[in-house]
Amino acid sequence: MPTATAPTTPGTPKLSEVARIVHAPARITSTGWPAVEAKCADLGISFRWWQVALGRLILAKRDDGQYAATVGGTGASIPRQVGKTFLVAAIMFALCLLRPGFTVLWTAHRLKTAEETFGKLQVFARRRRIAPFVKQIFTGSGEQQIVFRNGSRILFGARERGFGRGFDEVDALVFDEAQILTDSALDDMVPATNQSRQPEGALMLFVGTPPRPQDPGEVFSRMRADALAGDDDTGWVEFGADPEYRPTPLPAPLTDADWGQVATANPSFPEDTSKTAILRMRKKLGDDSFLREGMGQWNATATGKNRLDHDAWLELADPRAERGWPVFGVDVDADRQVWIGTAWRRDDGLVQVELVPTEGVTPLTLEDRVARLRESFAAPVGCGGTTADLAGGTVVKTAEFAAACGTFTDLLGGRALRHGNHDALNAAIGVAKQINYGTSGAKQWQLRDIEGVGPLAAVTRALAVLDSNPNVYEERGMVVLG
Repeated sequence: MPTATAPTTPGTPKLSEVARIVHAPARITSTGWPAVEAKCADLGISFRWWQVALGRLILAKRDDGQYAATVGGTGASIPRQVGKTFLVAAIMFALCLLRPGFTVLWTAHRLKTAEETFGKLQVFARRRRIAPFVKQIFTGSGEQQIVFRNGSRILFGARERGFGRGFDEVDALVFDEAQILTDSALDDMVPATNQSRQPEGALMLFVGTPPRPQDPGEVFSRMRADALAGDDDTGWVEFGADPEYRPTPLPAPLTDADWGQVATANPSFPEDTSKTAILRMRKKLGDDSFLREGMGQWNATATGKNRLDHDAWLELADPRAERGWPVFGVDVDADRQVWIGTAWRRDDGLVQVELVPTEGVTPLTLEDRVARLRESFAAPVGCGGTTADLAGGTVVKTAEFAAACGTFTDLLGGRALRHGNHDALNAAIGVAKQINYGTSGAKQWQLRDIEGVGPLAAVTRALAVLDSNPNVYEERGMVVLG
């Protein structure tokens, strides 16, 4: 996995030695950090070593002078109480002063968070060395912004209030609370950067903590999956405790091993984040919340007794696998979006699952799509739930679906499963939750009240059909799906 490198002084650790994951975009030849750091020094702003290393990665460039992550953006998964807002604010203030007319949109999901951040940056703007460069601070509802004398500006707003639509010539996007970021919000805002006037291209920063199970965290989870898969255009830095770590249960005090994990997860500990702050979070947050928000642990939301191992899943991506004898499964989720999954046994004995393109397919046209699949492949198509009455479909009964969920879990745990690295399916694995089926201890996916599990339901139904038809294709040819 590529890692970011930066000159260090003796005794200064590298970012890759401290952060759990550091993935740098490909073909980095330089960085815009030195100019930003110098401007910050003029403003009386200094940084910790990890902020310097992260800043260098955020502003990394390729040999054409463009930001290396201008296409995919840079994601930072960092626990609370670390100092990430200070670093991003310093970068944006420096760029605004270095480049007249520079425009920044700073968004959070919640209005409260956006207003809190705006309050912090107002204090920042009123610093003695910064204030002379600030023309005006607008504090009215819906018009919160800091305007500089050279025409640059930073605008603040909440995505839940629709902030971000209708802007153009935006040079930097800061997605605070990136763990609560939907594709629709991204669709509203990313096009605003298309007319950026900066020769380096636009900056996109995604900063947050690991998403909760109920959060719409598909965008942040997808960025992480892209980074783990080695995407050339995405940057990713993740500070967090070890995936297997569990803190000493209350009311017992934290041990030396616990504090070692705190130091691993929080680069600002103990210089800027005190033991008291950590103990406060531990006492007031639930176990999962403390691991997620206080310790940056993605496993707190992606694994456990009732959850799938998202990290293990991402490691099993094999999008270039040779196609075998396919079967199919379908699902229509609560938003009436159609998903079609496919599964087959590979020559090496592993099972491959993937998603089939469904562009233009609706619940009304799904039956036609299923008919074409069966005709092209002579393949059974597993259905269930709202799709159970599809003509020509093989109904996967509840007990069969539960058994396929168990098979899926066993294959994943035994590393006998491979997949096509589809964004929607990767995100579904991250939010999937298992619930009890019957009284035997069997489990199945919870399909109600959890968004984004449709892709997993589709491939699971395909797996159920595969289990019930192990030799159905031994003497049949195959047509490659277009």
